[in-house]
Amino acid sequence: MTPGRFITLEGIDGAGKSTHLAALHDWLCARGREVVLTREPGGSPLAEHLRELVLHQSMDALSETLLIFAARRDHLRTCIEPALARGAVVLCDRFTDATFAYQGGGREMGFDRIQVLADWVHPAFAPDLTLLFDLPPDAAHDRVAHRGELDRIESEVSDFHVRVRDAYLRRAAAEPDRIKVLSSDQSKETVRSRVLACAMQLLGSAE
Repeated sequence: MTPGRFITLEGIDGAGKSTHLAALHDWLCARGREVVLTREPGGSPLAEHLRELVLHQSMDALSETLLIFAARRDHLRTCIEPALARGAVVLCDRFTDATFAYQGGGREMGFDRIQVLADWVHPAFAPDLTLLFDLPPDAAHDRVAHRGELDRIESEVSDFHVRVRDAYLRRAAAEPDRIKVLSSDQSKETVRSRVLACAMQLLGSAE
């Protein structure tokens, strides 16, 4: 059986994940792969309820982080792990790298506490490939501003998003084989070509 593959897309809000997620989904389907498209927080009925709390209910950083990991545990159990077991490609809009970035960096909780929770919730489990769409926060904010009403994380001050971006880049520097940084200030066509090249490299080694 063709092995399942877990691909995550990361980046600060407005960096362009959604555009390239759709293109990658279509490309994989055209290759005959079963593709499961999902997101975090969310991806299961329970996790979607917890997502609403995280994005719209005021809380402290630790409560926020624990809710995200609770959502992640249910998402893994009910969606991601079964899909990988049957050989699907799972495309996920954010995963644990986002928690390192937003809560570890943005909320200034630090990486160590996030790592403890990650080791507890999904020990020795990580994406096969992470595509990190990188864009300066000011440019990303201009894109997000056109969406209308912002959630409590999108509406954080500029310094928060600077810390998030820095944390993402620290993660990428620590795991360059898994995390591929794609500059989102290039044309959509250029970025899409790099996205597909990264996916082809991963799947080519497995098929």
